[in-house]
Amino acid sequence: MLRLPKFSVLHPSSVAEAMQQMEDSQGQGRFLAGGTDLHPNMKHRLLEPKQLIALAGIEELHGISFADDGSCRIGAMTSLHEVATHPRLQSSYPALCQAAGLVSGPQLRHMGTLGGNVMLDTRCQWYNQSYFWRQALGFCMKKDGSKCHVVEGGSKCVAAASNDTAPALMTLQAELEWAQANGQSRMPIANLWQADGIWNKKVAPKELLVAIHLPAPSAHHFGAYGKLRDRGSIDFPLFGLAVTLDCNTDKTILSAGLCAVALQARPWPLKKAEALLVGTRLGDESFLAAVEQVAALASKQCRPMPNIPGDHEYRQAMVPVYTRHTLFAAAENRGPVHLL
Repeated sequence: MLRLPKFSVLHPSSVAEAMQQMEDSQGQGRFLAGGTDLHPNMKHRLLEPKQLIALAGIEELHGISFADDGSCRIGAMTSLHEVATHPRLQSSYPALCQAAGLVSGPQLRHMGTLGGNVMLDTRCQWYNQSYFWRQALGFCMKKDGSKCHVVEGGSKCVAAASNDTAPALMTLQAELEWAQANGQSRMPIANLWQADGIWNKKVAPKELLVAIHLPAPSAHHFGAYGKLRDRGSIDFPLFGLAVTLDCNTDKTILSAGLCAVALQARPWPLKKAEALLVGTRLGDESFLAAVEQVAALASKQCRPMPNIPGDHEYRQAMVPVYTRHTLFAAAENRGPVHLL
């Protein structure tokens, strides 16, 4: 039986109080959102904080609100279930809602939060194991060792970003609101990531994600999320792809967003593929031809490694399949895509 290490739990009632408690922990604290990833990692001794700062009681971290201009603020502690099932979010940001609705299973979506999913640690089949298993292997460079078991002789950790909502938020050009020691700030989510599997974010663990801000969608916005996984629920993505399409009145694509996940340490925008879709019209021959071009290009750009469970050659073969299906799901205003 895997047991949690000893720790204490603090219950702040405001962001300011939470930040002070983190400062007082002297590097021994962790923010606790839903706990659906943190607690298993603690049982595996991947993390051993002495204090958990529980965020559930901070009112300003919860809820979904829309401004008069149609933009949206989602508190970081808003549950994935609430995001996935919110009617206005579903019509305004379908790719995000579909991605949130495919995270894990129903019970964990009620516990897990959008902010927690954004801040999800990278995952690797050589890392997300028990202490006994990792010790027998000699550990790895992400925790307690110096060797990468994925890339022989590798000097950088290639544990994979596996957060389903991140690519959807990338395509929506979301901004993240942070509480920091010297006040608050906002940054585009595209600026959050770095290519380092040990810590793939450009913010410190002591900084607190307060809210996710989404710009108002266009009048003719389409989106979908495709997720490759072994089972119909529970599993992390073997490959994930978010697609957003903004069109004019005759459904000609004015801008497109494509972003993949579960490949490397950060979500992977497919900028060249996006450009192939602009100017085509949903449903006509130009769009169908562009879909095939995008699928072929995605297959070249998305190169799964043996860093997460699942055969990486199979994952590679499924990249163009999921790219096609997710593009068609977005164009036809349906989804999500999770083929079995």
